[in-house]
Amino acid sequence: MDRVAKLASQKAVVIFSKSSCCMSHAIKRLFYEQGVSPAIYELDEDSRGKDMEWALMRLGCNPSVPAVFVGGKFVGSANTVMTLQLNGSLKKLLKDAGAIWL
Repeated sequence: MDRVAKLASQKAVVIFSKSSCCMSHAIKRLFYEQGVSPAIYELDEDSRGKDMEWALMRLGCNPSVPAVFVGGKFVGSANTVMTLQLNGSLKKLLKDAGAIWL
């Protein structure tokens, strides 16, 4: 849990992902298209990925990926992020975190 919290606070947007997950890919694309350069941690390529996956599940992220943090705070998984995008509040969240300027 400490490792997840530490990594999540190191950049304005942090995504915990798996390289084989199509929803993770879609969420990463969404942020790239917004002009955001997120820190991405591929759990299936990290030696401590399983431990981080359990920590994410304890935070309430089920399935465990993609797990998105903005401004060091857990935002949610793909459904939550897509809802924020569709209702227009994702952009404000990104601006407030310093991930985008315009």
